[in-house]
Amino acid sequence: MARRPRQPADDYDNPWKEVIERFFPAFVEFFFPHVHADIDWSRSYEFLDKELMKVIRDARSRKRHVDKLVKVWRKSGADAWVLTHLEVQGQGEDEFPERMYIYNYRLYDRYRRPIASFAVLADPNPEWRPDRFSYDLWGCKPGLVFPVVKLTDFVSRWAELESSRNPFASVVMAHLKTQETQRAPEERLTWKLRIVRRLYDRGYSRQDVLELFRIIDWMMQLPEGLDQAFHHSLQQYEEEKAMPYVTSIERIGIEKGLQEGIEIGREEGREEGREEGREEGLEEGEVLGLRKAVSGALLVKFNRVPEDVQAALEAISEAGVLVRLVSAVIQSETLDEFQQHLPRQGNS
Repeated sequence: MARRPRQPADDYDNPWKEVIERFFPAFVEFFFPHVHADIDWSRSYEFLDKELMKVIRDARSRKRHVDKLVKVWRKSGADAWVLTHLEVQGQGEDEFPERMYIYNYRLYDRYRRPIASFAVLADPNPEWRPDRFSYDLWGCKPGLVFPVVKLTDFVSRWAELESSRNPFASVVMAHLKTQETQRAPEERLTWKLRIVRRLYDRGYSRQDVLELFRIIDWMMQLPEGLDQAFHHSLQQYEEEKAMPYVTSIERIGIEKGLQEGIEIGREEGREEGREEGREEGLEEGEVLGLRKAVSGALLVKFNRVPEDVQAALEAISEAGVLVRLVSAVIQSETLDEFQQHLPRQGNS
């Protein structure tokens, strides 16, 4: 009997983390439209992941979660702002409601501002729907009720996903089909092609197509032989449509190397944080890994990393900025084009 190709381990957390950072307004609009309507998007928004890590102080935990803390402004007034705590929970966990409560009250204690906590329940169990935590002791009843979205609910709303132009429709489709095809790689190949081809018909910008392709390619991993078949089929489709967005084998190699470099850096950070008992260790290690990934990709694609570019990378201390530069390497045709993505001095 021929040996079945080994299926790579599925990764949900990292793709979700990055796609939320890249498409945050679309994330809120897709999952929590009433919240989106109340935010003043003209005032932009700010990710506060370092602040979240300092508040929750559980960076040493071996469990992985997608926690995002974002400062947004409401339409009700210049001084009215909230901190929106988002969590994408990928598996059932008894402690989850309590953790949501703890994060919420710690954030309120630190900022003395209203804290809105939201959860996207991404696990495959349709019956697991925690949305509150409370206890009652002698008439004292503290607690938290938080809005949740259950991804499995979209299985029965597939036509809605197919017709939506919101980028998170494609992300949800990819997530659900990744779960559904854990033991069916050939079926996953079929769905991956269908979901990626759909990107070309949504009217997205070239940059958005590239970014969403990267997320879906990352999430819906295939064994090596089927992965090659996927890229061959996609290239044929792009040639037929005369839409050469993602045709380069070079892009594939760079992307694989970037993901490995990012994960190495993140693991170094986790280990440093565990050894030293510092939340900052995780962040510093992740930044280091991302810098190496960007430099390595530039070297592969352009055969050099100019001194001024390397100096600019060394000056960047925010992981989110470096994540965006990862995509910029893939999208840029020349070094000059990539350099346009570098933050101005003092804005990293």
